[in-house]
Amino acid sequence: MTNTAELSVDRKYKMYEESVQNPECDIDFVINEYKKCFGRIPHTLREDFAGTGFMACEWVKRSKDNYAWAIDLDSEPISYGLKNHYVTLNSEEQNRMKYLESNVLSDLGFKVDAVVAFNFSYYIFKKRQELLEYFSKVFNALNEQGMFFLDLFGGTEAYAPQIEETEHESFSYFWDLEMFNPLNSECLYYIHFEDHKEGVRYNKVFTYDWRMWTPRELMEVLEEAGFKEVKTYWEGEDGQGGGDGNFFETQMASGCNSWVTYLVAVK
Repeated sequence: MTNTAELSVDRKYKMYEESVQNPECDIDFVINEYKKCFGRIPHTLREDFAGTGFMACEWVKRSKDNYAWAIDLDSEPISYGLKNHYVTLNSEEQNRMKYLESNVLSDLGFKVDAVVAFNFSYYIFKKRQELLEYFSKVFNALNEQGMFFLDLFGGTEAYAPQIEETEHESFSYFWDLEMFNPLNSECLYYIHFEDHKEGVRYNKVFTYDWRMWTPRELMEVLEEAGFKEVKTYWEGEDGQGGGDGNFFETQMASGCNSWVTYLVAVK
Protein backbone atom coordinates (compact mmCIF):
# COMPACT_ATOMS: atom_id res chain seq x y z
CA MET A 1 0.00 0.00 0.00
CA THR A 2 1.35 3.44 -0.92
CA ASN A 3 0.45 6.59 0.94
CA THR A 4 0.66 9.94 -0.83
CA ALA A 5 0.52 11.77 2.50
CA GLU A 6 3.76 13.05 3.92
CA LEU A 7 5.45 11.68 6.99
CA SER A 8 5.58 13.99 9.97
CA VAL A 9 8.84 15.88 10.39
CA ASP A 10 9.68 13.94 13.54
CA ARG A 11 9.11 10.54 11.94
CA LYS A 12 10.98 11.22 8.72
CA TYR A 13 14.13 12.45 10.43
CA LYS A 14 13.99 9.70 13.04
CA MET A 15 13.79 7.10 10.25
CA TYR A 16 16.51 8.85 8.28
CA GLU A 17 18.95 8.94 11.18
CA GLU A 18 18.33 5.31 12.07
CA SER A 19 18.91 4.30 8.43
CA VAL A 20 21.97 6.26 7.37
CA GLN A 21 23.76 7.85 10.33
CA ASN A 22 26.21 6.44 12.85
CA PRO A 23 27.81 9.45 14.55
CA GLU A 24 29.69 7.37 17.11
CA CYS A 25 31.65 5.57 14.38
CA ASP A 26 32.23 8.77 12.42
CA ILE A 27 33.52 10.56 15.52
CA ASP A 28 35.83 7.66 16.35
CA PHE A 29 37.24 7.81 12.81
CA VAL A 30 37.78 11.59 12.96
CA ILE A 31 39.54 11.43 16.32
CA ASN A 32 41.73 8.45 15.43
CA GLU A 33 42.88 9.78 12.06
CA TYR A 34 43.48 13.28 13.39
CA LYS A 35 45.55 11.92 16.28
CA LYS A 36 47.62 9.76 13.91
CA CYS A 37 48.43 12.83 11.84
CA PHE A 38 49.01 15.49 14.48
CA GLY A 39 49.68 13.56 17.68
CA ARG A 40 46.80 15.14 19.57
CA ILE A 41 43.03 14.90 19.83
CA PRO A 42 40.89 17.43 17.90
CA HIS A 43 38.50 19.52 19.95
CA THR A 44 36.64 21.74 17.49
CA LEU A 45 34.34 20.35 14.79
CA ARG A 46 32.27 21.91 12.02
CA GLU A 47 29.58 19.63 10.61
CA ASP A 48 28.67 20.87 7.12
CA PHE A 49 25.30 20.09 5.53
CA ALA A 50 24.54 19.01 9.08
CA GLY A 51 20.78 18.53 8.84
CA THR A 52 19.72 17.71 12.39
CA GLY A 53 23.23 18.24 13.80
CA PHE A 54 23.24 14.72 15.25
CA MET A 55 27.01 14.30 14.95
CA ALA A 56 27.79 17.77 16.28
CA CYS A 57 25.69 17.16 19.39
CA GLU A 58 27.38 13.82 19.99
CA TRP A 59 30.78 15.51 19.54
CA VAL A 60 30.33 17.87 22.49
CA LYS A 61 29.29 14.94 24.70
CA ARG A 62 32.69 13.30 24.17
CA SER A 63 34.74 15.85 26.13
CA LYS A 64 34.29 19.03 28.13
CA ASP A 65 36.94 20.50 25.82
CA ASN A 66 34.95 19.82 22.64
CA TYR A 67 33.08 22.51 20.68
CA ALA A 68 30.90 21.98 17.61
CA TRP A 69 29.00 23.94 14.98
CA ALA A 70 26.25 22.41 12.82
CA ILE A 71 25.78 24.24 9.50
CA ASP A 72 22.73 23.83 7.27
CA LEU A 73 20.55 25.98 4.99
CA ASP A 74 17.30 24.24 5.89
CA SER A 75 15.45 25.29 9.02
CA GLU A 76 13.35 22.10 9.16
CA PRO A 77 16.08 19.59 10.13
CA ILE A 78 17.68 22.20 12.38
CA SER A 79 14.38 22.55 14.24
CA TYR A 80 14.19 18.76 14.61
CA GLY A 81 17.76 18.67 15.90
CA LEU A 82 17.08 21.37 18.47
CA LYS A 83 14.04 19.49 19.78
CA ASN A 84 15.55 16.00 19.71
CA HIS A 85 19.34 16.25 20.08
CA TYR A 86 20.20 19.64 21.54
CA VAL A 87 17.78 19.08 24.42
CA THR A 88 19.68 15.92 25.42
CA LEU A 89 22.74 18.05 26.21
CA ASN A 90 23.24 19.54 29.64
CA SER A 91 23.53 23.33 29.92
CA GLU A 92 27.33 23.27 29.82
CA GLU A 93 27.32 21.10 26.69
CA GLN A 94 24.73 23.35 25.05
CA ASN A 95 27.08 26.30 25.50
CA ARG A 96 29.64 24.43 23.39
CA MET A 97 27.24 23.46 20.59
CA LYS A 98 25.82 25.91 18.03
CA TYR A 99 23.40 25.51 15.13
CA LEU A 100 23.90 27.93 12.24
CA GLU A 101 21.28 28.27 9.53
CA SER A 102 23.79 29.32 6.93
CA ASN A 103 25.47 28.50 3.62
CA VAL A 104 28.67 26.46 3.79
CA LEU A 105 30.05 28.80 1.10
CA SER A 106 29.81 31.73 3.51
CA ASP A 107 32.70 33.02 5.59
CA LEU A 108 31.51 31.95 9.02
CA GLY A 109 34.13 33.78 11.06
CA PHE A 110 35.72 30.96 13.05
CA LYS A 111 38.27 28.19 12.54
CA VAL A 112 38.17 24.57 13.66
CA ASP A 113 40.37 21.49 13.88
CA ALA A 114 38.09 19.34 11.71
CA VAL A 115 35.36 19.87 9.12
CA VAL A 116 33.15 16.97 8.02
CA ALA A 117 30.89 16.70 4.97
CA PHE A 118 29.20 13.32 5.34
CA ASN A 119 26.30 11.48 3.71
CA PHE A 120 27.66 12.57 0.31
CA SER A 121 26.14 16.00 0.87
CA TYR A 122 28.70 17.90 -1.19
CA TYR A 123 27.56 15.94 -4.29
CA ILE A 124 25.07 18.81 -4.59
CA PHE A 125 27.88 20.76 -6.30
CA LYS A 126 27.70 19.65 -9.92
CA LYS A 127 30.36 21.92 -11.42
CA ARG A 128 34.05 21.63 -10.70
CA GLN A 129 34.36 25.35 -10.00
CA GLU A 130 31.59 25.16 -7.40
CA LEU A 131 33.27 22.23 -5.71
CA LEU A 132 36.62 24.03 -5.75
CA GLU A 133 35.02 27.10 -4.16
CA TYR A 134 33.58 24.95 -1.37
CA PHE A 135 36.82 23.07 -0.73
CA SER A 136 38.73 26.37 -0.67
CA LYS A 137 36.29 27.77 1.90
CA VAL A 138 36.83 24.68 4.05
CA PHE A 139 40.61 25.02 3.74
CA ASN A 140 40.44 28.61 4.99
CA ALA A 141 38.14 27.60 7.87
CA LEU A 142 40.63 25.10 9.29
CA ASN A 143 43.27 25.70 11.92
CA GLU A 144 46.89 25.21 10.89
CA GLN A 145 46.59 21.64 12.14
CA GLY A 146 43.36 20.96 10.32
CA MET A 147 41.69 18.06 8.52
CA PHE A 148 38.70 17.79 6.20
CA PHE A 149 36.72 14.53 6.21
CA LEU A 150 34.43 13.41 3.38
CA ASP A 151 32.61 10.21 2.57
CA LEU A 152 31.83 8.98 -0.92
CA PHE A 153 30.36 5.97 -2.66
CA GLY A 154 30.63 4.12 -5.93
CA GLY A 155 30.87 0.72 -7.58
CA THR A 156 29.21 -0.78 -10.63
CA GLU A 157 25.81 -0.85 -8.91
CA ALA A 158 25.98 2.91 -8.38
CA TYR A 159 25.45 3.52 -12.09
CA ALA A 160 22.45 1.29 -12.79
CA PRO A 161 18.87 2.19 -11.79
CA GLN A 162 17.82 0.02 -8.87
CA ILE A 163 16.15 0.09 -5.47
CA GLU A 164 18.03 -1.22 -2.43
CA GLU A 165 15.93 -2.18 0.60
CA THR A 166 17.16 -2.32 4.19
CA GLU A 167 14.82 -3.65 6.87
CA HIS A 168 14.74 -2.16 10.35
CA GLU A 169 12.64 -3.28 13.30
CA SER A 170 9.61 -1.11 12.59
CA PHE A 171 10.17 0.10 9.04
CA SER A 172 12.04 -0.49 5.80
CA TYR A 173 14.39 1.99 4.13
CA PHE A 174 14.67 2.16 0.34
CA TRP A 175 17.62 3.76 -1.49
CA ASP A 176 16.38 4.36 -5.03
CA LEU A 177 18.64 5.28 -7.94
CA GLU A 178 16.15 6.70 -10.41
CA MET A 179 18.60 7.98 -13.02
CA PHE A 180 22.31 8.14 -13.81
CA ASN A 181 23.63 10.06 -16.83
CA PRO A 182 26.99 8.57 -17.87
CA LEU A 183 27.84 11.62 -19.98
CA ASN A 184 27.96 14.08 -17.08
CA SER A 185 27.74 11.82 -13.98
CA GLU A 186 24.56 13.52 -12.81
CA CYS A 187 22.19 11.29 -10.87
CA LEU A 188 18.83 11.36 -9.14
CA TYR A 189 18.22 9.44 -5.92
CA TYR A 190 15.20 9.06 -3.67
CA ILE A 191 14.71 7.72 -0.16
CA HIS A 192 11.43 5.90 0.52
CA PHE A 193 10.19 4.41 3.79
CA GLU A 194 7.65 1.70 4.55
CA ASP A 195 6.03 1.50 7.96
CA HIS A 196 5.71 -2.17 8.95
CA LYS A 197 2.89 -1.67 11.45
CA GLU A 198 0.77 0.46 9.14
CA GLY A 199 1.75 -1.41 5.98
CA VAL A 200 2.16 1.97 4.33
CA ARG A 201 4.94 3.04 1.99
CA TYR A 202 5.96 6.69 1.86
CA ASN A 203 7.61 7.53 -1.45
CA LYS A 204 10.19 10.21 -2.22
CA VAL A 205 10.54 11.37 1.37
CA PHE A 206 13.98 12.70 0.44
CA THR A 207 15.26 13.65 -3.04
CA TYR A 208 18.90 14.02 -4.07
CA ASP A 209 19.80 15.67 -7.38
CA TRP A 210 23.56 15.14 -7.47
CA ARG A 211 26.72 14.73 -9.46
CA MET A 212 28.62 11.58 -8.56
CA TRP A 213 32.28 12.48 -8.10
CA THR A 214 35.09 9.93 -8.36
CA PRO A 215 37.88 9.70 -5.77
CA ARG A 216 40.46 10.90 -8.30
CA GLU A 217 38.39 13.96 -9.21
CA LEU A 218 37.91 14.84 -5.55
CA MET A 219 41.60 14.41 -4.74
CA GLU A 220 42.63 16.72 -7.57
CA VAL A 221 40.18 19.45 -6.54
CA LEU A 222 41.23 19.17 -2.88
CA GLU A 223 44.88 19.58 -3.85
CA GLU A 224 44.00 22.58 -6.01
CA ALA A 225 42.19 24.10 -3.01
CA GLY A 226 45.48 24.02 -1.09
CA PHE A 227 45.47 20.79 0.90
CA LYS A 228 48.97 19.36 1.14
CA GLU A 229 47.90 15.73 1.36
CA VAL A 230 44.78 13.70 0.60
CA LYS A 231 44.49 10.30 2.27
CA THR A 232 42.38 7.53 0.73
CA TYR A 233 40.76 4.70 2.68
CA TRP A 234 39.06 1.38 2.03
CA GLU A 235 36.81 -0.84 4.11
CA GLY A 236 37.91 -4.24 5.35
CA GLU A 237 35.93 -7.37 4.41
CA ASP A 238 33.74 -9.43 6.70
CA GLY A 239 34.53 -12.73 4.96
CA GLN A 240 31.03 -12.99 3.51
CA GLY A 241 31.35 -10.51 0.67
CA GLY A 242 30.47 -7.44 2.72
CA GLY A 243 32.29 -4.71 4.60
CA ASP A 244 33.32 -5.03 8.24
CA GLY A 245 33.00 -1.35 9.15
CA ASN A 246 36.74 -0.89 9.65
CA PHE A 247 38.50 1.52 7.30
CA PHE A 248 42.23 1.51 6.64
CA GLU A 249 44.44 3.92 4.71
CA THR A 250 45.51 2.62 1.31
CA GLN A 251 46.20 3.75 -2.24
CA MET A 252 45.00 0.51 -3.84
CA ALA A 253 41.59 -1.14 -3.83
CA SER A 254 39.81 -3.87 -5.76
CA GLY A 255 36.75 -3.06 -7.81
CA CYS A 256 33.43 -4.20 -6.38
CA ASN A 257 29.72 -3.79 -6.97
CA SER A 258 29.18 -1.27 -4.21
CA TRP A 259 31.44 0.61 -1.83
CA VAL A 260 31.42 3.50 0.63
CA THR A 261 34.60 5.03 1.98
CA TYR A 262 36.36 8.14 3.27
CA LEU A 263 38.73 10.77 1.95
CA VAL A 264 40.70 12.89 4.41
CA ALA A 265 42.43 16.10 3.34
CA VAL A 266 45.24 17.52 5.49
CA LYS A 267 45.90 21.25 5.60
